[in-house]
Formats: sequence, C-alpha cells, structure tokens
Amino acid sequence: MGDMFRSEKMALAQLFIQPEAAYFAISELGESGNVQFRDLNENVNTFQRKFVNEVRRCGEMERKLRYIETEVKKDKVSIPDVQELPKAPNPREIIDLEAHLEKTEGDIKELSESAINLKSNYLELTELKLVLEKTQTFFNGQNEANGLDSAYKALIAEDLSNLTIGGHLGFVAGVINRERVPGFERMLWRISRGNIFLRQVEIDEPLEDPATGHEIYKTVFVAFFQGDELQNRIKKICAGYHASLYVCPSSLPQRNEMLKGVSTRLEDLNLVLNQTQDHRQRVLVSVAKELQNWSIMVSKMKAIYHTLNFFNMDVTKKCLIGECWVPTKNIPAVQKALSDGASACGSSIPSFLNVINTSEDPPTFNRTNKFTRGFQNLIDSYGVASYREANPALYTIITFPFLFAVMFGDVGHAIVLVCFGGYLVIAEKKFMGKKSSSEIFNIFFAGRYIILLMGIFSMYTGFVYNDIFSKSMNIFGTRWSVNMNKSQALKNELVDLNPSFDYAGTPYFIGVDPVWQLAKNKIVFLNSFKMKLSIIFGVSHMIFGVCVSIINFVHFRKYSSIILEFVPQILLLCFLFLWMVVMMFMKWIMYSAVTREMGNEVKFGSSCAPLVLIYFIDMMLFKQPDEVKNCEKYMFEGQQELQYALVFGALACIPVMLLAKPIFIQCIRRMKPNVRSNGDVNQAVEFEENLESEQKAPLPHHAEEEEPMSEIYIHQAIHTIEYVLSTVSHTASYLRLWALSLAHAQLSEVLWNMLFSMGLKIDGYVGAITTWALFAAWAGFTIAILVTMEGLSAFLHTLRLHWVEFMSKFYVGLGYPFQPFSFKTLLEEEIRPEN
Repeated sequence: MGDMFRSEKMALAQLFIQPEAAYFAISELGESGNVQFRDLNENVNTFQRKFVNEVRRCGEMERKLRYIETEVKKDKVSIPDVQELPKAPNPREIIDLEAHLEKTEGDIKELSESAINLKSNYLELTELKLVLEKTQTFFNGQNEANGLDSAYKALIAEDLSNLTIGGHLGFVAGVINRERVPGFERMLWRISRGNIFLRQVEIDEPLEDPATGHEIYKTVFVAFFQGDELQNRIKKICAGYHASLYVCPSSLPQRNEMLKGVSTRLEDLNLVLNQTQDHRQRVLVSVAKELQNWSIMVSKMKAIYHTLNFFNMDVTKKCLIGECWVPTKNIPAVQKALSDGASACGSSIPSFLNVINTSEDPPTFNRTNKFTRGFQNLIDSYGVASYREANPALYTIITFPFLFAVMFGDVGHAIVLVCFGGYLVIAEKKFMGKKSSSEIFNIFFAGRYIILLMGIFSMYTGFVYNDIFSKSMNIFGTRWSVNMNKSQALKNELVDLNPSFDYAGTPYFIGVDPVWQLAKNKIVFLNSFKMKLSIIFGVSHMIFGVCVSIINFVHFRKYSSIILEFVPQILLLCFLFLWMVVMMFMKWIMYSAVTREMGNEVKFGSSCAPLVLIYFIDMMLFKQPDEVKNCEKYMFEGQQELQYALVFGALACIPVMLLAKPIFIQCIRRMKPNVRSNGDVNQAVEFEENLESEQKAPLPHHAEEEEPMSEIYIHQAIHTIEYVLSTVSHTASYLRLWALSLAHAQLSEVLWNMLFSMGLKIDGYVGAITTWALFAAWAGFTIAILVTMEGLSAFLHTLRLHWVEFMSKFYVGLGYPFQPFSFKTLLEEEIRPEN
C-alpha cells in the first residue's frame, strides 16, 4: 500500500550499448518491463531508420503466420495455448525461423492449390453427372417430374416440331447458379425472340465452391435451338452468366455409357480427395502446435527492432545511445539486464546506464497489484495523477465501497454481490488463462475485488439498516413496548410508534430496531435518519479531501499555500457545514422523546426539538428562529453570537482565498532584485525557490515562463468562486446517499409485497406451486433490477462523488502514464478474443 501513496520517483537515463549486444540487451529489458524508451529519431523518416529492413522482415513473417493461422482455422484445427512464453530468438535463429516459415507457407499453399484443383475437377464431374441424369426426362418427353398436364405436354411437342421443320434441332446443356436463372431465361427469350426452348430442373443438394468452401445451389438447364447463329449467341449468354456448359450426347446409349464413365472417375477422384485432405490435416495439426510459439517470437523480434529504431548511432558507429524513463527502484534491475545482454552475445565491452538531469515532467508510475489495480483504474479513468502528486486510489479502497454500501445497504442483495465477486476472485486463474469475447464480463472481471469489497461493506450497512430483502432481523430483541391488546394487534397491520409512550428507554444494540418494520411512521424515521447520515458522511469526506491537499503542498514545498489556500478553505467548510453537523449531534444528545417538565415549561422534549436545516438557513440569512411556546429559541446560550461569528469568519475567508496568494507572489517578485543587490546569496535562493514553487503547479521541476500577474488574479478568482460555490453544491450532492438508499429499500419492499408475499397467502398445493412460480419471478427481478441495475446506479453515483466532490479538493490529474517496454503487455494487447 505504501507504493500507492504517491507515484514513484522516476529518472531519465541514457543507455550506451554496443551494436552487437543491442538486440540481446533490449530483449532482456523487454522481459523485465522496467523502462519507457524515448524516440530520439522523431524527425527521421520511418524508412530511413537503421533497423527498418529487420522490421520489414518481421512484418513479412507476421504475414506468413496470419496466412498459416487462417488455413488452420479454415480446417477447424484447434491451436493449443502455450504453457510457457518463449524468449525472443537470437539473430542466428531468426534466419532458421524465417526459412521454416517460408517452407511451411509454401507447403500449405501447394496443398491448398492441389485441393482446389481436385475439388474443381470433382465439381465439374459432379455437374456433368447431374446434367446426364437430369436431362433424361427432357429427351424422353417425360415431364411428370415437372408436374405438367397433358395440354401443356402437347404444346411443348408442338413447339419442338416447329423448331425442327426448318432444319436440324440443336441443344446446349449446362449448369447455372439458381439466383441467375430468371435473368438468364429473359435474356435467351430476347435474343431469340421466343425461338429458344429452355428446360430446367433444380439440383436439390447444394454443391461446394472449391475456392471458398461455401455451399451454392445450382440448376441444370437444356436450351433447344435451331441454327448456328443462335448457338453462338447462347454460348455468349452462358459465358456472361457464368454458366458451365457440358457435352451431352443426344442418344440414350451414349448418355448411359458416359454416365458410367463419369461415376467411375468420381469414385477415384473422391478417394484421392480424401487422401489429400488427410495429409493436409496432418500437416496443419503439426503446424498448429508451434503456431503460438512462432507468433510470440516474431512479435518480440519486431518489438525489439522497432525499439532499436529509437536509438541514435554514435559518431564513431561503435555505440548505440538511447534514452528512457526508469523508476529509481528499478535501476539495479536495468543494469543487470544490460550486463546479461552483453554476456549473452559474448561482448567484452560492457553496456552501461547514465542518469541525467532534466526539467521535463516525468511520467506517472503507481506500482499496483491485482487487488489495487482496479481502484487505480478508477482514478486513471478521470485523469492520470501529476508526477509525485498524492494518489487518491489509496483512500478510494475504503471510501468507495463504503459510500456505495450506504446507498446499497441490504444484507440479501449484498450476499449476491459477495458470491459473484468471490467467485471471480477464486476462479481468477481460470479466467486469466483464457480470454473472453464478452466486453461486459471483462469489465466485471477487472473490478472483481471492487465488487467483493462493495458486497462486504453492503452487508455491514444492511445489518445497520436491519434490512435483508426488505425484511428485518430480530436478533437482539426489540426495545419498544406497544400498549395494545391481542385483538387490537390482529386488527391493525401497522401501528404508529410514539417514542413518548412506546419506547422502553434503552437503545437497540446496533442499527435499526426491527419493530420499525411494522410502523406506519417508518418512512418518516428513516428519512430523517438517512438524510442526516448522508450530510455527516459528505462533510467528513470533503474535509478529508481538503486535508489531503496539505500532502501536496508539503511535498512540492509550497508552504505558503498551506496558509494562503488550505487554511481559508478548511475554515470556510468548517464554519458553515461542519457546524451544521455539530448541531445534528447536539440535537441527538440534548433532546429526548420522553418529555421532561420543569415547572410549566417543556425544554428538551420532542416538541421543542429544533430543525437543524431551519437553524442553518436562519444563520445564513441573519434571522432569528420563530418562537415556540414553552421552548427556547436556541439550543444553548450564546448560540446566536457564535453563529454570527461563524458566518462572518466564513465570509472573511473569501477575500483571503481571492487575494492573498496573488499579493504574496507579487511581493516576492518585487523583493527579488532588492535581495540580490544586498548580496545575501542564501536569502536570494530561498525567495527564488518560493516563487518558483508558487508558480509551478503541480510539478515544481517543470520550467515555465513567469505567468503575468493579471492571469494569476484571474485564475485565483476562478478557483475561489468555484470552491465557494462547490461547498454548497457538493454538500447537497451527498444527499444522493440518502435518496438512493431510501429508493432501494422501498423498491425492494414493493417487489416483495407485489410478488413473493402473494404466494405465501395461498394455502394447499395451489399455494405451493404459486409460491414457487412467484419466487422464480421475484428472484429474477431481484437479480436484474435490485442487484444489477440498482448496483450499477449506486456505483456510478459513488464514482461521481469521488471524481467531483472528493478529488476536486486536491487532485490536479495532468500527468501522463508510465508505459514501459514490456513483452507481457505487448502480447496482451495483441491477443484478441475469438468471436
């Protein structure tokens, strides 16, 4: 957890690597993932860099791997996952791998082309066989297959006789795609003016396209015509519609003899096709075993050469020079990786690292683990923290699930969240091993620890609310005693609880007394209880956020901001809203539901209990509360004077926030030349550092030009107005804790009363069946609405409370993330889940 307090210290380092050891050194750095390289050749064209040829070679190998993978998946051969990631191959192994991939690609292409040729021959023979079989009815005059009546048969015979009067009757037989038949038929009619007689029959079974493997439906046709001119026209139309023409004898014996020969050839060709497919399958299975290893090695090689293009060549061409950001804790690991890379290639000249000073803003690196990574992602989604800025993710681990639980307080619904989050946590190794194609599931899995904590905290708040699926638990016994006999209790389903008469005087052990479940005034009580809790939690959360800003001021040595910014901000917040919280506690402590009489006056009874909100409004408007008979105006003597002092103190904080810091900066700038002219070097340096620290927000190491005083006054005015207005709006925004909690409880109660409880009122077998059916509906709506939708709503509201109400008090978030050169991260980004 200590690593999450603020981002780690970063250093800008220069790497001096020998050319022969560069590949091995970058490989070791990629395995460790500790450095983020800077491109020193930004102005150099991509095609003019030193290792562009090696990158092209890797790209060509990736193309071959993609082709091989496509062929493997086409034959539905499973690709096994790698158990252990291979390291990047050395330069000598690259040549062997490249040759092996080229040979594998050539073999698969040869097998594919051979299979396509065989399938094309098989398709042609199949179509010829179908033409010979389907055209038997055309030549024999048997039209029963087409459902023709006797009159239509006579008409066909007349057409054929008319075609044969003038000369020899010819025909063309073939196969055409079924969807092209209507256009093909119309075109034949137009070119012949009705002098072509077309017969067709559909092929029931689909045929396989040799190139794509898709199923296609075709139709056998025979076109009868007269004359060579029509024959040429028909062949051109067939070519235009991609119809396949086949030689079909006109006599029956010749057709039968050809059909036998075609059937024999088909059987032989089918045997050859099966043997070819078996051989192709064996080749692809052997290739699939190594495909993942090859892909990983090629990806690592390409990443290494791409990174080497970031380096500059020394003038003597004896050394490669690169720059990188590295966490100071990992400098020894980087030095070890450089030495391991030099020893791997047998270089006698060591590579070394040199830390250099820079005024550039370093990247932000927050070291996380699988538990804290989800919370850090929530913060980074709003904005990456500036370098060395206080990290809100550390506090979010507790505050986020707690504020969520305030809105989602129900033990039953929390158990569902705990079971779901616990399952994801327990089975995380199984889910991390295989990538899911569901983006929603990946989001849930990434936040599994957040879901688990939200469920655990919601179980606690649900226990405090004494709410489990809208019902209460009577664990410690009620502290109420209702003065009602048995007949009155059975007659009245709900009762009014009057603390003056029904309360025994001792509080319930923890949380809400279960008797409130039967009270008519339950909503009134819970409204007041949860609304006050939301204000208390909201003010405490905002005060904590303002206090966190001290951490940034101290770290960046902006000590003047503690006095000029933090003090007036915290006083403004405490003088107004913390005082409202104090009045709530005073009301709970001082006033009782049991009436205490002093003479003829009732001072601290429920009838004299003040409304804190009215007190607060009157305080802001400088009004006195209305008089109530036998009651005091204020809770204690001197409250009016104290409230006036608090309001005037809060108003006095506004000009301090508005003018104090700009005036201080202006004074420092005026004093700088005077101090230097006196010759006091130490004092001059001190004032200069103070000025720089005031002007450089949030990073004191970043060199900037002096900002004009006019802009400083404008920015300070904007910040002051924003903070003053936000104290009111943000406090009101925390009322969403009360609103969502009450809505969740009421929706749960309505769902119980409208569904499940109806089945419990029916006796006998019908009641049992009805209860089971209603329970299924109730459980489904509970999971879908109360857990999923209400949980998502509470999650988004909690996220808003942290991003806006809490983090705006101290968080700048203008940094950029540390993205190290890491093979693990690179491979995770390249892997895409299969659809």
